[in-house]
Amino acid sequence: MTPERFQDLIASLTASLEGQPLDAALAERLNREHPAGSPVFEAIFEACRQAVAAGWMCSRENDGIRWGRVIKQGAATHGFSVDVVDMKDLAGPHHGHPHGEIDMVMPLQADGTPGGEARFDGQGAGWKVYGPGSAHRPTVSGGRALVLYLLPQGAIEFSRAASA
Repeated sequence: MTPERFQDLIASLTASLEGQPLDAALAERLNREHPAGSPVFEAIFEACRQAVAAGWMCSRENDGIRWGRVIKQGAATHGFSVDVVDMKDLAGPHHGHPHGEIDMVMPLQADGTPGGEARFDGQGAGWKVYGPGSAHRPTVSGGRALVLYLLPQGAIEFSRAASA
């Protein structure tokens, strides 16, 4: 899996998301049209696993979270940026979503193969959508998961750490 092939794969998904409101109805639609086990979901999941193994995805690490922005927002991905994190039983930094966030949750077993019981903010394998103006402290519980974030216009705002 190359970054270029990954971008083409994601672009086929983001084309169907362009201009859609980021809300519960979109999460329902994604979980209905592209559920875990579906061809689109599994193709992206496998591509992420290959890219992590190749070392160009989730190439940074901080506080037990492997992460990285793999595609900057732009016309090729219909205005979405793509970030992917690899987390196991921990909470990440609090942040807000000025334009919302679409999350693809991909649980992994202990050996790194697909499966397992990990949940991202309560969502198992599948899709979670946060609307514009929302915020959270992203949390993976029950194991390890890859989580792909689609951010409209690449917008994310990390909260300031409390002063000591």
